[in-house]
Amino acid sequence: MPSPSALIERQNNLCLGVDPFWSPLAMLVTQDIVLSNYFREKIVLGQENLPMSGAVVLAPTHRARWDALMLTMAAGRRVTGRDCRFMVTLTEMSGLQGWFLNRLGCFPVDQSKPSMKALRYSIDLMVEGHQLVLFPEGKINRSGSPIPLQQGLSRLAQLASKKGVDVQVVPVGLGYSEVLPRIFGRAAICFSQPIHISYLGREAAECFNSQLSERMHSAEQAALRAVGRSQGHLEFH
Repeated sequence: MPSPSALIERQNNLCLGVDPFWSPLAMLVTQDIVLSNYFREKIVLGQENLPMSGAVVLAPTHRARWDALMLTMAAGRRVTGRDCRFMVTLTEMSGLQGWFLNRLGCFPVDQSKPSMKALRYSIDLMVEGHQLVLFPEGKINRSGSPIPLQQGLSRLAQLASKKGVDVQVVPVGLGYSEVLPRIFGRAAICFSQPIHISYLGREAAECFNSQLSERMHSAEQAALRAVGRSQGHLEFH
């Protein structure tokens, strides 16, 4: 297990962690003001599947920029007692948005060539029992066509498992009453039962990704049904 000083040093070289001032303020603004006033209804399904301790990786579908706010509302500090530590792309960590994300527990990764610094930091967080959020699809997908999951999550889980960490990967589905979420629309998030990865190698990773993709899709279908949509209404127009 990394020493606290080693973890802090690695964090300081990558991001700023969770700021004690900006994080509670952001929670107040996004959850109590923005989400509460934008959507007329926010539905949370399967919240009993959220682990309250140990290393957790939330693996959500990615349909809109509202996804991150829905995740922190349904699985953040107010619910689980811990923050959502988002792994985000380099482009998202730029400009004013990046300034805030850098203080809210987010950290950057280059999707085309992940740095060892980011990978080690992710594993250290899991070893310490934090809650990570990775979007396995890698980008926002508003079409009805599924896209292959990236391999990063399964590799991280395997590396953490080698260090003796029981990583609980929670498939998450998000759904909105409209393809492009509108004001006074409905939003839903569904948590599936956690998946554990305990075997190493490519075959085990492929099996894990297949199971994860299936459960993410099922969770998304449950979320869509909750807001009055179905698979046939997923296409982007």
